[in-house]
Amino acid sequence: MQLTNVVSAGRPVDLTIEDSIITAIEPSSGTGEYFVSPGLWDNHVHFSQWALVQQRLDVSAATSARQAVDMVRAGLERSDIASPFIAFGFRDGLWPDAPTVELLDEVSVSHPIVLVSGDLHAVWLNTPALAQYGHAGHPTGLLREDPAFEVTRRIDTVDPLLLDRWVDAAARHAASRGVVGVTELEMDWNLDTWQRRIDGGIDSLRVEFGIYTPHLDRAVELGMRSGQRINDLLTVGYYKVLTDGSLNTRTAYCFDDYPGTPGEHGMLTMPTDQLMPHLRKAVAAGIVPTVHAIGDHAVSLVLDAFEKLGSGGRMEHAQLVGQADFARFAALGVIASVQPDHMLDDRDVADRYWAGRTDRTFAFRSLLDAGAQLALGSDAPVSPLDPWVTAAAAVGRTRGGREPWHPEQRISTAEALAASTRNTVEVGQVADLILTESDPLLADDAQLREFTVAATLLGGRLTHDAR
Repeated sequence: MQLTNVVSAGRPVDLTIEDSIITAIEPSSGTGEYFVSPGLWDNHVHFSQWALVQQRLDVSAATSARQAVDMVRAGLERSDIASPFIAFGFRDGLWPDAPTVELLDEVSVSHPIVLVSGDLHAVWLNTPALAQYGHAGHPTGLLREDPAFEVTRRIDTVDPLLLDRWVDAAARHAASRGVVGVTELEMDWNLDTWQRRIDGGIDSLRVEFGIYTPHLDRAVELGMRSGQRINDLLTVGYYKVLTDGSLNTRTAYCFDDYPGTPGEHGMLTMPTDQLMPHLRKAVAAGIVPTVHAIGDHAVSLVLDAFEKLGSGGRMEHAQLVGQADFARFAALGVIASVQPDHMLDDRDVADRYWAGRTDRTFAFRSLLDAGAQLALGSDAPVSPLDPWVTAAAAVGRTRGGREPWHPEQRISTAEALAASTRNTVEVGQVADLILTESDPLLADDAQLREFTVAATLLGGRLTHDAR
């Protein structure tokens, strides 16, 4: 295959692609019709949940529990009633009223209703749903962390073939945004799931799949190693483990109290003494760990764990980092896997609950300046699976016309795109490429958010073509 008259490194060229690899780059006689750039990766996705939320009621705009209930009531009235009825996206951190089972029961006391929080760390259930999922008599109907994850796992269990159709549509849409690969961190045994999908013809993306603690022994027994190719599209990724909660759920584990709740520092869901045996087992098997830590105390403890381990890896989120810990990422070889768009959802709740510490919150500039490597992602469905939106958040630290939040922590467009790619446009590199009508490196944050992709190539094969 040839890409003729495209602009690379500021000059018109013709690219030759053979067996998925760029084999030649020759000067072109034209002026350059499209810019060619590396394809984009989303380094943190829950893909099944991303596909599922496209089918569910969106309540992310709710600014109170009462408004969320009104949205659910209206949603039930205009749709076929599923069992349970599921909505997604509530964020109660700044609500003036609390989500309660009594409030949600006003919609129905006969039909189960489940609302999943926008950060995935909480669920809000009415009385029938509490009974259905084993929490009858719960005083508030609001479940956090592990109990919430279990409810989410159960409501996400749908017919695999139906889910695969939704996943295929979501993957094709991602390809239209220039995405060539994702790091899949669904809480599932992802090997079988993605082998089925790829065998069934879902071929728009490369998938690097994660492994969770319940499946770690199974992965080790199968001899899995990070980077191992299962097939052309499927690769073994990381061992994922969570050590604390989230900011919106006020379960991120911090050194300081949460305002208004003396002694409440969040939740350490896996203490270091429990974490270390899992990490050692994974590393001994050749599976690289990626550890969820959001609060500054959790971040510090996870860095301590990596220091004891003597092996690099990744940290997911790293939203609040102690000043002394920025340099430790580079020193310990720990990649900061961060989700910039979360910052724009969380800036107000951070101002309230992490007051006085927001200068080191979503501190991407500080991480880079300290020598850390960034890997940008969305954590979809928490944020949209769209690397342009992700990059725009990191570059501009604003949306919707608001003043930039801590603009001193901005990073450049080049730095954001480098943290969203895995290859370069050079001979010998895999031909995972995008074609665009303008140079993405010259785009500001507003332009990045609306950036269009003319074509996406995966190993030289077109997965999107709007030319």
